[in-house]
Amino acid sequence: MTRPMPERDEPVGRRVARWRVRRRMTQQMLADRLGKSKSWVDKVERGVRNLDRYSVVQEIAEVLRLDPTVLLDPRRPPPTAAPALDGIDAVRAALAHYHQRRPRVVSADEVERHVAHAWLSYQHAHYAQLLRALPALLDATDGTLGLLVSVYRITASVLVKLGEPDLAWLAADRAVAAATGDAIRTGTATIAVAQALRALGRDRLALTASVAAVGTAAHDGVRGTLLLQAAMAAAGCGDGRRADDLIDHATALAERCTGTDDPHHTAFGPATVRLARFVSALHLGDSAQAVYRHEKAIRGDDWHRLPAEHRAAHLMDAARAYLHNGDVAAAGRALADADTVAPAEVRYRPAARTLIAEIARSGRATASVARLATLVGLTR
Repeated sequence: MTRPMPERDEPVGRRVARWRVRRRMTQQMLADRLGKSKSWVDKVERGVRNLDRYSVVQEIAEVLRLDPTVLLDPRRPPPTAAPALDGIDAVRAALAHYHQRRPRVVSADEVERHVAHAWLSYQHAHYAQLLRALPALLDATDGTLGLLVSVYRITASVLVKLGEPDLAWLAADRAVAAATGDAIRTGTATIAVAQALRALGRDRLALTASVAAVGTAAHDGVRGTLLLQAAMAAAGCGDGRRADDLIDHATALAERCTGTDDPHHTAFGPATVRLARFVSALHLGDSAQAVYRHEKAIRGDDWHRLPAEHRAAHLMDAARAYLHNGDVAAAGRALADADTVAPAEVRYRPAARTLIAEIARSGRATASVARLATLVGLTR
């Protein structure tokens, strides 16, 4: 009987295959998220194609939610695990058993208050608290379509944040199903669909879905947000001209959404349009333009009126833009600012962990980045 190969001698491709299976991903799913073909993944896993570029290993590790050293040198002890958020498994179970809801035990008014509180928890990046509440909320809102769509949207949004795009897609799809027959609800549900598809690397599908929903979403905030989702998806496809055109269309709507009334929780307005222009430049690979747009966007008074999770998420993206532009110090400052605005956004998101690791490996990390590296378990 052949003995299994010791893990320290295991080829990198085989480690990729092993971790892919642990993450319950098919070769096609991994290929889609990397923007590669299934054949490419298969050749990597079989050792036919060598992984001789660190940037590619790093990209694979990010998709598999690993530190790159786990793939490159398993003899080194793995980094201490980042603080884990309990509750994702309970949310997964609640989504899996959506046909078997328990009877509602609280009044409709009380459920509505709980949903409003869930939105506040999301906007303030209180993700641990939110995950604990979501399974019961999914039960309680069953049969009340408007509230159920809203809870599915919140669920999808937080799952995207926490690196669970497949599960987010399931929640978003359920939101669309629950919204049938109502144009505005369908529009808000499609926002969640676009977010999940973009997180899955399916930008072209996100673009198609968002544009299709714009015409029927009879609310400026919803229509504008769909246009911005479409624009960011277009940028993800490399279509800068179309991204600019979609953002220009959103700009006209944003001028009418400058008040504080936000019944559909889109936060849409001039500030989000400016941030979308930044994201577009970042996706298109123009880091210098992205940095310029970031610094311009945060000078407006309306920047401070955006939800904390939105501002912190943007600052994380800004840190990546600075890093790509070669300004490690500014990248570290942006990360530290994000941690001040919404700590959970930085400490629990896999994308933040990867970014902190990149800055720390540069050898020019500030004390604040070193502290964050310790908090997320990247120091030994």
